[in-house]
Amino acid sequence: MTDSILVSFSGIDGAGKSTQIERLHSRLESHGLTILRLAFWDNVVFLPRFRAGVSHKVLRGEIGVGSPDRPVRRNDKNARKWYLTLARSPFYLLDALNLRRVVAKARSAGADVIIFDRYIYDQLANVSTNFLGRAYVRLLLALAPRPDIAYLLDAHPEAALKRKPEYPLEFLYQYRRCYYNIKSMAPEMRIIAPGNIDSVEDAILQEFLRHRNLTPMTQTAPTSGSQPLSA
Repeated sequence: MTDSILVSFSGIDGAGKSTQIERLHSRLESHGLTILRLAFWDNVVFLPRFRAGVSHKVLRGEIGVGSPDRPVRRNDKNARKWYLTLARSPFYLLDALNLRRVVAKARSAGADVIIFDRYIYDQLANVSTNFLGRAYVRLLLALAPRPDIAYLLDAHPEAALKRKPEYPLEFLYQYRRCYYNIKSMAPEMRIIAPGNIDSVEDAILQEFLRHRNLTPMTQTAPTSGSQPLSA
């Protein structure tokens, strides 16, 4: 491969993004590919600490990542009053513009594959679905670089809530619908159906192999202890 392949993972909290990113990374790296991993919140978002701090102080939600044995009750993106959306919207524009810079810099690094943990889609899933909201989403999608492969990991909200208990179940259903609305405006997104860890990994890999005629990669002799890339 002469050009970096840009890959993004999106989906509701608890969809299994971190697990599948680790698996894809390991599989590709075992076949000699160089991987650059970036996190949208850490590497792209404009003033992340300031925004997280303001959100915590104003909305008074708990901080941290929920787990089955230690649930938290966050109160950030699930707070969707019109004035909150209005206040956040300029930051989403700054995020989209900064994403252009980050992607350009990442491509110049020469990695075979660039993997994003979340992407602009995850921000846009927070925008209202009314006429003005959809117009704003289209604007930001036009500004942001489109990934070569944009995975949308679907998940049943009940199962996602058990894995990562952070938000109310009703919100997770709403959030899931928001991702489908974004998908309708971003045809590059590829929905990966819910399933067990191995079946989801296989679906992700098959989608990766279909991209840019990557079939020759399946013929590469795997390193010791690795599995063939063909799933």
